Amino acid sequence: MKNLYKYFFRGLITILPVVLTLYLFYVFLAWTEAAALWVLNPLIGGFYVPGMGLVFGILGILMIGYMVSKPGVRKLLSFAELPFTNLPVVKSIYSSLKSFADYFSPAGKQAEQSVVILRMPGHAMEIVGLITRRSFADLPAGFLPGERVAVYLPMGYMIGGYTVFVPTEWVQPIDMSVEEAMRSSLIAWMARPAPSAHPGSAGPAT
Repeated sequence: MKNLYKYFFRGLITILPVVLTLYLFYVFLAWTEAAALWVLNPLIGGFYVPGMGLVFGILGILMIGYMVSKPGVRKLLSFAELPFTNLPVVKSIYSSLKSFADYFSPAGKQAEQSVVILRMPGHAMEIVGLITRRSFADLPAGFLPGERVAVYLPMGYMIGGYTVFVPTEWVQPIDMSVEEAMRSSLIAWMARPAPSAHPGSAGPAT
């Protein structure tokens, strides 16, 4: 019974990422197929080839990305965001999600930031975080003086974390991308590097 449980759990964690990825792709594909059918049906009638929805969705995303790159469209988009940026509860949720998305955008602040290890003096504990702010000129008075940085400490298995303001000498940059650090933090750093095969090493015994 113990072996059956071990095999079941091992099989579950093996197929779970694949199943979730395929499910999300299926949801996106079903949505784009329905949207494409609704838009194209008046134009092409019954002539519809399965898969046109995926092409329609990709082209739509590219078109939106191209349009929001224009200053005039961004100005119109700011007016469309007014309901989301003025309602009390909606404003907090929308602003947080938008700031988070902007951080990972190609033109966002991600390129200016770095992954660091936070070490407090006198403690051997190390915490991996992301530097999110280096200047405090626009923040209200009350923060401690000196050269300091804001470090975001993501939490595992949930969207959330803590932001701490620490002296610059407490942090040390490491050679890791923001995406890799967030992905590792999401799964509590349980991913292990794949074993590398060295030339001339002995194979498994048969």
